[in-house]
Amino acid sequence: MSQFWNRLPGVLGLLLLTAALFYAGGAFAQDAAAATPAPALLAHQVPLELDGAGTSWILTSTALVLLMTLPGLALFYGGMVRRKNVIATITQSVGVSAVVSLAWFAIGYSLSFGSGQPVFGFDAETVNAYIGSTQAAFLNGVGIDTAHSLAKGLPEYLWIAYQLTFAIITPALVTGAFAERIKYSALLLFTALWSIFVYAPIAHWVWGGGFLGAAGVLDFAGGAVVHVNSGIAGLVCALFLGPRKGYGKDAMNAHNPVLTMIGASLLLVGWIGFNAGSAWAADGIASVALLNTILAAMAASLTWKIVEVIEKRKPSLIGVLSGMVAGLVAITPAAGFVDPKGAVLIGLIAGPVCYASSVWLKKLLRYDDSLDAFGIHGAGGLLGALLTGVFATTAVNGLSEGANIATQALGLAWTIAWSAVVTFIILVICKFTTGLRVTDAQEAEGLDTTLHGEGLENV
Repeated sequence: MSQFWNRLPGVLGLLLLTAALFYAGGAFAQDAAAATPAPALLAHQVPLELDGAGTSWILTSTALVLLMTLPGLALFYGGMVRRKNVIATITQSVGVSAVVSLAWFAIGYSLSFGSGQPVFGFDAETVNAYIGSTQAAFLNGVGIDTAHSLAKGLPEYLWIAYQLTFAIITPALVTGAFAERIKYSALLLFTALWSIFVYAPIAHWVWGGGFLGAAGVLDFAGGAVVHVNSGIAGLVCALFLGPRKGYGKDAMNAHNPVLTMIGASLLLVGWIGFNAGSAWAADGIASVALLNTILAAMAASLTWKIVEVIEKRKPSLIGVLSGMVAGLVAITPAAGFVDPKGAVLIGLIAGPVCYASSVWLKKLLRYDDSLDAFGIHGAGGLLGALLTGVFATTAVNGLSEGANIATQALGLAWTIAWSAVVTFIILVICKFTTGLRVTDAQEAEGLDTTLHGEGLENV
């Protein structure tokens, strides 16, 4: 019976792929049978008014953000686990990328950025405040001449691809919370459900025309949508699964900080596309977002190092890199709303705050957030989102008018509540289908050999 549940995610994936192929084949046959008038635009679409410079920049940014996950995050996380789990950890990033890409194609994009579909007697406007639609499922109605109304100068296919890279990295960040102890089948099922029922609604609320964006919540590139969302989900996962065997007793040092350095450097470079690309154009806001990203990362790396030296007398490479990532996380919601002085201040504050969350808070509460998904992304995202309400200025972006902490806190409260509750429900589903944790024997031997048969221990 357990073998059946272990194979269930693969079976579901094959069924989804088969359905997609039948759907695509049917559409092709229908088009080939007879010439038909051009279909009407979907509710979220407008005719493309091509912005060549903007399109070129977002093409580049899409590649940069994808680089953040593969290989950036994969190497960053892979270097921090024990040697017996490095391949399993890197494979998690690859698996997440595959599952999310298909889920985004099938329904995720439509739920996140679609609009105009009444449901259960509620009019389209009311529904659209909370969720998109199914009109663009399997990218139905999308063409080379359509654009999303939010980005009229970008081909919609490019807009879909760019937003897909955000959808990929968000659940990939969550994997850091339960590294070294989760079943691969559980990871795939968790990712599919989480990307549809957690990521898509929150992305819609903030970016896709939902009620949080309408309320004035500012999130330039994913402070709430990506980092708080993944951080809270990671914390729930860490608490639900429980700690690794020997946690707090056995040494669990990073097996290869050099891999982590390479991964962190790729994250830094990719983050330029993440933040500056979120201007959705090649303009002045993209430029200030790029500069803010670098400044905040370096400021946080410095202050993390200072706190670490005060406490431990030595600055570790992992610590310096973690501080850099903390600054990147904290500036994300503010990148296109604050000036460089605000970015430096956010970075300087983020270093000590994320250090405290990753080191002191984790020790105090004794939960095993393996690679600090909550400690860095949750805490850094919360801090950055709140400070956006403090430092946002209309001198950089006219949308900053009226920015305040109360509105930012409203967006965070909704994000935290939805992410925590639905993540918990998904974990329960996984527990009673695929199961969640590997066996004690598998965990002791290492997931590289027991799950993937590719361990480095004997190389």
